[in-house]
Amino acid sequence: MKPVFKIIIPLCICMAIFAACSQGPDYMMHKDSVPAPSPALMMQSATAPQFNTEQYSHIQENTFKSPFNDPLSTFSIDVDTASYANVRRFLNQNRLPPADAVRIEELVNYFSYNYPEPENETPLSVTTEAGPCLWNKGHRLIHIGIKGKDVPIKDIPAMNLVFLLDVSGSMNSPDKLPLLKKGFKLLVNQLRKKDSVSIAVYAGAAGLVLPPTPGNEKTSILGAIEKLEAGGSTAGAQGIELAYKTAKDNYIENGNNRVILATDGDFNLGISSDGELVRLIEEKRKQGIFLSVLGFGTGNIKDSKMEQLADKGNGNYAYIDSLLEAKKVLVKEMGATLFTIAKDVKIQIEFNPAKVKAYRLIGYENRLLNKEDFNDDKKDAGELGAGHTVTALYEVIPDESKEEIPGVDDLKYQEKQVLTKNKDTDEILTLKLRYKLPGSDTSRLMVYPVKDRKTSIGEASDNLIFSSLAAGFGMLLRKSEFSGDMTYKDIIKTAKAYKGKDENGYRAEFIRLAEQAEMLDEQ
Repeated sequence: MKPVFKIIIPLCICMAIFAACSQGPDYMMHKDSVPAPSPALMMQSATAPQFNTEQYSHIQENTFKSPFNDPLSTFSIDVDTASYANVRRFLNQNRLPPADAVRIEELVNYFSYNYPEPENETPLSVTTEAGPCLWNKGHRLIHIGIKGKDVPIKDIPAMNLVFLLDVSGSMNSPDKLPLLKKGFKLLVNQLRKKDSVSIAVYAGAAGLVLPPTPGNEKTSILGAIEKLEAGGSTAGAQGIELAYKTAKDNYIENGNNRVILATDGDFNLGISSDGELVRLIEEKRKQGIFLSVLGFGTGNIKDSKMEQLADKGNGNYAYIDSLLEAKKVLVKEMGATLFTIAKDVKIQIEFNPAKVKAYRLIGYENRLLNKEDFNDDKKDAGELGAGHTVTALYEVIPDESKEEIPGVDDLKYQEKQVLTKNKDTDEILTLKLRYKLPGSDTSRLMVYPVKDRKTSIGEASDNLIFSSLAAGFGMLLRKSEFSGDMTYKDIIKTAKAYKGKDENGYRAEFIRLAEQAEMLDEQ
């Protein structure tokens, strides 16, 4: 062979391979319109490394604060559970999760707790308990539990649901679009005649594949889902605009009007600014159309963006890593996922400086509010769904502790007599909660003084103990400086003793995940 051909032939092969690769996902999807790739090229594609573009917001853990200088702690409730399922995905893949993928409040709130049902017409109940801190014997733990009123599915108002489904090329994976389709089929089987379903999709462009259809016409809805295929780039913002327009055109007065976005989070076309997208969602929220977000798959998860969208859309954010998780979110917890019974739920704690030397809120870092926001009814906060439970934990250093904590100099104009005045009370704090009914713009106030009983671990409730274990698990995964002397072995041993009622096996699975994390940590 002549030398010139030795150069030209390999060059032509390289150019052909480059041209084929540059076609992107559509090249594989539309086999009728372009020649099939060669076996060598297909083998190259199959063995090529997958780029990981997952994104997580940095979490700066809450630190201890002095109640003398900072007596108020204010935050919005959070009912998201995405972080727990995402952590489970990493552990099941024999990897420890990135620290910023671990939001401790979402690990705690993945589990239901035995809180009392609300009384009378109040949509929620509040439970408080003071008990031992499992990772630092010199500290105390304050456990706060909120329970949303249970509403049978048959009594939930008519639902106007718009499924906004990502069918871009990045969804062409068994843990993405195929799992999405199976999960939404489970949800469709729960719908009633008075409900309405529309399906909008987005890839290179957005489109409506199912106009508003009564929930009992399951054959049509399931058929539209089954036909979905992945291909193209991701015009996510265009899809959201179409979904909101569809929801508005089919708006049900006094009903549950909601867009359910299902995606791996890979938005790259349409509205390029996150700010523009958030403003759009906030505007629609004010019009009574809420947004829930379901994340799928590995490699593209834009966790921080999806959480923000659900937060601003008065919805919740869940990560679906298996069909069982889809069943949990879309069937077993359907009311909690899709039907809001209280909105803009805020908590403000006032700590008694005569009883508390320092405190810190465990988790909820991206839900913190200014103290002035508590009484401001224009300030958005978290939503509570039917039957939902929300749990928050504070770690407290008692006033008599000799432990040194970082602080500020004594304030020149602060009245210190308050310490003496409050020595005579056994109240450790006062909890205030504000919420609005779904159709109201005016909040309602609930107030609960909390006393500290000197309980041992044997006297504490299963609720306090197990929520502490979930929080401790999160701190160990994050390599937190606040994890004290807790170990994975401690979590496993105590969780087995305090598993409590575990009808669905979620707590047994928690123990298995802690065992997996222990082994990975040792490696």
